[in-house]
Amino acid sequence: MTDPVTVTDIRRARERFDPDIVRETPVERSRSLSATSGADVRLKLEHLQRTGSFKTRGASNKLHEVVAAGEGDGGERAERVVAASAGNHAQGVALAASNAGIPATVVMPADAPQAKVDATRGYGAEVILHGQEFQQAVARARDLAAEPGTVFVHAYDDPAIVAGQGTLGLEVAEQVPDLDTVIAPIGGGGLIAGVATALAAVAPEVRVVGVQAEEAATVPDSLAKGEPVAREHTRTIADGIATGGVADLTYDLIERHVDEVVTVSDDEISHALLTLLQRAKQLVEGAGAASVAALLSGELDVSGETVVPLLCGGNIDMSMLDTVLEHALTDRDQLLRLRVRIEDEPGELSTLSTVLAERGANVRHVRHDRAVEDLRVGEAYLVFEVTAAGREHASSLLAAIRERDYEVARIN
Repeated sequence: MTDPVTVTDIRRARERFDPDIVRETPVERSRSLSATSGADVRLKLEHLQRTGSFKTRGASNKLHEVVAAGEGDGGERAERVVAASAGNHAQGVALAASNAGIPATVVMPADAPQAKVDATRGYGAEVILHGQEFQQAVARARDLAAEPGTVFVHAYDDPAIVAGQGTLGLEVAEQVPDLDTVIAPIGGGGLIAGVATALAAVAPEVRVVGVQAEEAATVPDSLAKGEPVAREHTRTIADGIATGGVADLTYDLIERHVDEVVTVSDDEISHALLTLLQRAKQLVEGAGAASVAALLSGELDVSGETVVPLLCGGNIDMSMLDTVLEHALTDRDQLLRLRVRIEDEPGELSTLSTVLAERGANVRHVRHDRAVEDLRVGEAYLVFEVTAAGREHASSLLAAIRERDYEVARIN
């Protein structure tokens, strides 16, 4: 059976790219991830695209097709393009449409990260916030696309989009000739479908592994059933891959060319995000960290291999970054919430603050809790939020408080 997207389509897409819009992103070896995984890990820094993600590739190829073919109602040149996106496809379409001189409207879920909303508007698109799930935004965008002279640019269910994303596979094969395994995140499947199609043609020996967030994982069930399976509600910090399902187009290509699909938890994605930030000096979003989360999960045997995780997006919302960092710091015993039972008398706060300060802990917040059922009259709880250096330091802080005969518990 003939593939709906071929390597010829992918090569043509690459030839169409404007280098001011779509750049060839670098590959960088990670010593720390290599040491941890036992593989030779090369990070594909696709989050360094102008819009912060690979989505510019597919959008640019599609907009070239729209302009060249004169798509639109009745066959005339399109007067407008409409898309639906949680953020990264939105920016890709906005930039590509602006470059092509075509107005763009993008429908985004109401809770889309503000950074992505602002960036999409910054690239010249009109943004409409609608619904709480990606598929609700898609439905609204399709209604708008029914207007004459309008073309709907789907985030992944379009051969031109898949071909554009597939150019990433050609790049990786050229940049890493000894490649053994590529790890790619899966949302709607456009990226991995294109990359796997490209690699099947130019480097068929390469293993292609897909990764999904556990709370948005539809591909394992789809492969088990033999057809796309949708999920109505998704909940993950990796909003870029929370599409709720794949299309028939991308499912077919995944089934043919992808060797394995694994899932990772939000905790694993958070850990990967922080690891990339600390050790590789790369700031990515949840979807961008998913491939590294899979690498670190222990689910993949990559020992002795040359492995390329695709860092596909870097458009992280600052509030989400704050949440992820707080969670990760808590997990590493670098952020502690300590509840200390005290006699509610003058000087107790000063005494405990001195104990913490003498041992190098920084107090970020403190509060008194008095209306607690298990307290006796005249008692209170002091709740401290403090920063520590790590597990040993955290243990020493607890020990020092107990040495002063206080009852203390860690509550985070």
